[in-house]
Amino acid sequence: MDLRHRAPPTAHDGAIHHANRGKRDSASAPSASAPKASDALPLPLYLTNAIFFTLFFSVAYFLLHRWRDKIRSHTPLHVVTLSEIAAIFSLIASFIYLLGFFGIDFVQSFITRASQDAWDVDEAVSEPSPSPSITKLPAAECAMISEDDEDIVCSVVDGVTPSYALESRLGDCRRAAAIRREALQRTTGRLLEGLPLEGFDYDSILGQCCEMPVGYVQIPVGVAGPLLLDGFEYTVPMATTEGCLVASTNRGCKAIYASGGASSVVLRDCMSRAPVVRFSTAKRAAQLKFFLEDPLNFDTLALVFNRFVFATL
Repeated sequence: MDLRHRAPPTAHDGAIHHANRGKRDSASAPSASAPKASDALPLPLYLTNAIFFTLFFSVAYFLLHRWRDKIRSHTPLHVVTLSEIAAIFSLIASFIYLLGFFGIDFVQSFITRASQDAWDVDEAVSEPSPSPSITKLPAAECAMISEDDEDIVCSVVDGVTPSYALESRLGDCRRAAAIRREALQRTTGRLLEGLPLEGFDYDSILGQCCEMPVGYVQIPVGVAGPLLLDGFEYTVPMATTEGCLVASTNRGCKAIYASGGASSVVLRDCMSRAPVVRFSTAKRAAQLKFFLEDPLNFDTLALVFNRFVFATL
C-alpha cells in the first residue's frame, strides 16, 4: 500500500480523469450489435441446420440405394459415377458440419457434467496456494483461533514448535488441540469441519489413549440388558458401529436372566505377553512350529524365554 502524500487533483486533472474514465467505460461496455459466429452464415441458423440435416440423410439414402443395386447386379463398389462422387463429398461435408455444430457441444456437456460431479475437496479453500503451508482458510475456520494463539500456530507450521509438545508447553489440552488442528489445516490445505472439536474432555486422554488429538469421533452408544450377574442387575452400555451387535448381546442378556442369572469368578488378574521370533523364511518358521509341538521342546524353550524376560525386567 502506498502511503506517500499526493497532491490533490486540480480541476483540469479531474476533467482529464473523467474523460479517460468515460473512454474506458465506453470501451469496456459490450456493444449492442456484437458480432456472433452465426452471422457468417448466409442464411439463418435454423435454416442452415435444416438444409444440412436434409442433405445428410438424403445423400445417405441415395448412396445406400446405389450400393444395393450394385450388389444385386454384381457391379464393383469402387466403380463410381460423377453423381456418386458428388454424393460422397456432400455426405462428408454435411457430416463435418453436423459434427462440429452438435458433436462438440455434446462432448463438452459430458466433460462439464463429469467435472461438476467430481468430489473436489479443495473447493472449500478460498484461495488455493502452491505451498500448503500458506494456504488460506475461510474466516469462519480462522475465527476459532485467537490472536494470542496465532503466533503459536505459525511456529508449529514453520516447524519451530513441535506439535506433540503443545500440551506440556501450554498446560491446556483443549487449547493445544485447537492450535494443532489449525496448524494441520494450514499445512495440508484441508478443512476438518466434519470432525468435531468442542464437547470433549481432552485432559482425560492426556498420556492415556491418544496423542496429538485434533478432535474426536462420535460413536453411537446402545444399551443391552438387564444382565443378571452375581445377583445384581446391570445395564451394559455398548459403543459400536456394528449392526446387530447390541441386539444379539441384548438377547444373550435376556437368556441369562431367564435361566436364573450368571456367576463370575476371577481366576487371575494380569497381563499376558507372548514372545515373538523372527525368521528369514517361512520354512524356518514352520520348522519351529513343528519343533514346539513336542511338549519337551516347548517346556525347554519356555524356560529360556522366561529367563530372558525376567532378566530384562
